[in-house]
Amino acid sequence: MRIGVDLGGSKIELIALGANGAALARQRAPTPMSGYEACIDAISGLIRQVETQTGRNGSVGIGIPGAVSRATGLIKNANSTWLNGKPFEHDIAQALARPVRIANDADCFALSEATDGAAMGAHCVFGVIAGTGCGGGLVINGKLLAGPNAITGEWGHNSLPWPKGGETPGPLCYCGKRGCIETFLSGPGFSARHFEQHGEKLSPQEIAANARSGDRRALASLDLYTDRMARAIASIINIIDPDVIVLGGGLSNMEALYHMVPQRWNDYVFSDRVDTRLVRNQHGDSSGVRGAAWLWPER
Repeated sequence: MRIGVDLGGSKIELIALGANGAALARQRAPTPMSGYEACIDAISGLIRQVETQTGRNGSVGIGIPGAVSRATGLIKNANSTWLNGKPFEHDIAQALARPVRIANDADCFALSEATDGAAMGAHCVFGVIAGTGCGGGLVINGKLLAGPNAITGEWGHNSLPWPKGGETPGPLCYCGKRGCIETFLSGPGFSARHFEQHGEKLSPQEIAANARSGDRRALASLDLYTDRMARAIASIINIIDPDVIVLGGGLSNMEALYHMVPQRWNDYVFSDRVDTRLVRNQHGDSSGVRGAAWLWPER
């Protein structure tokens, strides 16, 4: 049995997978607001509940909104900032008395969709998260690529490529730089750029709905968003040349992306044609937690 845990800012989700990825049990609980130690206790408690429920012990993989520093073993780059600087991998392994594998939540998403999801069987898969932030992960021949800096797939913290009028130096990102892809393509970024252009405070879902109804301001924002997405993804294709790009996160539900972005990226990809496929995720909100379980592959 393989147990996956998705540690989010507001909730902890757990899944236990049996043979061939069949779900044996699921648990959810709010992420404790009372501190780091309470979070360790909550995760440990959920795992013990599931192991009691199933009558089995399992390997444990955990997806987090950050990464384990190769230099220090401490968490870095987590937007759940209370994790940063903490020896989370060491502490949770001690609490469970077993080895634990930790990966970025976007890496877990990519691994899930490459293993038994929308990109199953593809040689090279890039998973894109477009939601509260913009993350990514790279899977080659079924194996998650984790580089020496533990930042593989961090496409959201590169500059938006081929900038056009008004896009430089760009909005300030939480990372301290300006013009990051995340400031344009995340959900908050999409809403903020629409407000700048049209003075309307709308969610991405509201913008997409208004565009479907023919609202000219929403259509203009959606058109600009898809062009920016096409430029950002084209830069990935130019470097990695993946077989499949899988979209996840809240903005992956915008149906227009799947035909508008591939139409646009032909203008930016350095090739006579583009055979990379852009697809919607198969496992939805469960992709991250399933990918965490798959950090321990089947023996």
